[in-house]
Amino acid sequence: MARTPHAQRLRDLLEDAIVDGHFAPGDKLDPEALAREYECSRTPIREALQQLAASGMVRVLPKRGTFVAQLSVTELVERFEVMAELEGMCARLAARRATSEELAALQRAQTACRECMTAGDADGYYYENGTFHHLIYQASHNQFLTGEAARLHAILKPYRRLQLHARGRVASSFDEHEVIMAALVQGDAEAAEAAIKHHVQVQGERFNDLVASMQRLQAQRQNGA
Repeated sequence: MARTPHAQRLRDLLEDAIVDGHFAPGDKLDPEALAREYECSRTPIREALQQLAASGMVRVLPKRGTFVAQLSVTELVERFEVMAELEGMCARLAARRATSEELAALQRAQTACRECMTAGDADGYYYENGTFHHLIYQASHNQFLTGEAARLHAILKPYRRLQLHARGRVASSFDEHEVIMAALVQGDAEAAEAAIKHHVQVQGERFNDLVASMQRLQAQRQNGA
């Protein structure tokens, strides 16, 4: 088995740290501190940060440094709009192409989501929710579409996590999954597309909740500075 290049492993670790909230949107990433934390030289750290910059998860500002991407409200809404369209395409194709094994895997992911919801575990739900969405991407049987959806999903992960901490959002997200799942099982492509678009789009109260969560995060960063 080929070994994963060191920079790629570091990129995965840093990406996980951003997604898990260890580094929040707007945080500066210090290569020297990262090298100490991950017990490596600065060269693979720089390579990993370059890869993250190419994916859009971090931004390099001349003479200032590298920062975790912090999207404005407008940028965020635009990306969620595109995410809804990409996931809609995935769900539409998955309704026509998903195998019985893929539908069973989706049902297992939904069961795991139910267990986290029942336990009041928003963070656990966040991870199982990610599995549910990625399984739909894969069930589209379109590798290019799967890759594009997964790339944007990664950029939006910190914000999708913030959403799930809004009161009642986990329960409503689970109910939306049920509608998506039913459409996929029935092979109803139009219903599956509409359901997942509704699930992903940031509108109305959900938009206000997300903005409020972003403001709280910003205040926490400022108070911790």
